[in-house]
Amino acid sequence: MIVGVPKEIKNNEYRVALVPGGAEALIEAGHTVLVQAGAGLGTAIEDSEYADVGAEIVADAAEVFARADMVMKVKEPLQQEFDLLRRGQVLFTYFHFAADEHLTCAMVDRGVICIAYETIQLPDGTLPLLTPMSEVAGRMAVQEGAKYLERPMEGRGILLAGVPGVPPANVVILGGGVVGANSAKIAAGFGSNVYILDINMERLRYLDDVLPANVTTIFSNRTNIRSLLPQADLVIGGVLRRGAKAPMLVTREMLKTMKRGAVVVDVAVDQGGCFETTRPTTHSEPTYIVEGVVHYCVANMPGAVAGTSTYALTNETLFYARDIANKGWKQALRDNPALRLGLNIADGKVTLSDIAEQFGYPYTPAEELVA
Repeated sequence: MIVGVPKEIKNNEYRVALVPGGAEALIEAGHTVLVQAGAGLGTAIEDSEYADVGAEIVADAAEVFARADMVMKVKEPLQQEFDLLRRGQVLFTYFHFAADEHLTCAMVDRGVICIAYETIQLPDGTLPLLTPMSEVAGRMAVQEGAKYLERPMEGRGILLAGVPGVPPANVVILGGGVVGANSAKIAAGFGSNVYILDINMERLRYLDDVLPANVTTIFSNRTNIRSLLPQADLVIGGVLRRGAKAPMLVTREMLKTMKRGAVVVDVAVDQGGCFETTRPTTHSEPTYIVEGVVHYCVANMPGAVAGTSTYALTNETLFYARDIANKGWKQALRDNPALRLGLNIADGKVTLSDIAEQFGYPYTPAEELVA
């Protein structure tokens, strides 16, 4: 199989979908790897490092897409890449279709085989290709929140840790999954008063056992969220419904009760966000203000720390990419139920029920397409 790796073009996206070690593994398995010139520079990987392991460096994205049987990316294709895709071509990347009807329609119309990192799911319910980026984003959420709480960034001018004689900040985290747990760990390490909410009592019991004493677990409902918002300096949205639009937990009216200059970081923005006032932002223009509250809603947070996140991601994706390349997408999905759950769209048919329902497409089970 010919595997192509184009350079990412999303705003300030510095990650790359395959590192030289991964390219070498695919080449050793008998495959051809095409890498667009400069694709790895955001992660400080030179073209020569790919060439040294046998990858072919090509001049532009058009050639990568034209020749590749499978294209590996980090982020979803953007409008200028749509016409480069062709029917039957495998695209292996993050899609987050629930947040983008235009992208969904384009992939259906192009007949692409869309295998989404974020919906591959193991039997125990874990999402192996989403977990490493959720870990990064959860930790970054506190880092970014601390920055935008500074007064020059239009925040309240609050130090997360406080100082002797001055109390620390109050941090509220919506969702106790991978994002929430990592956010809580970092915020607690700063010395903040941390409140983490979830609807799963077993998860809350676990978090109560493993997190420090300055983290309080609270059952998530509108009443409890509403009571915490007025005292919050930083609110982090980390809720997830696999493959579906994120639940909207904080309305505009609820936002009005927050302090002027408080900050919200919506990590769920990739799936539509959990604040009514969420809209995607970029690393070059990361924030906006609604009702006096600073909103940080960057849709590719881990892209800013590619030196960490590229390697964390590609450690996980290579196993599945090699399986697809070795067997072809249909056989790989037949053999691996976890990978089969990653199929969202194929041959113009929608194979993820939530997306089909949300955008009005007929639902076709993946099993029918790979049989």
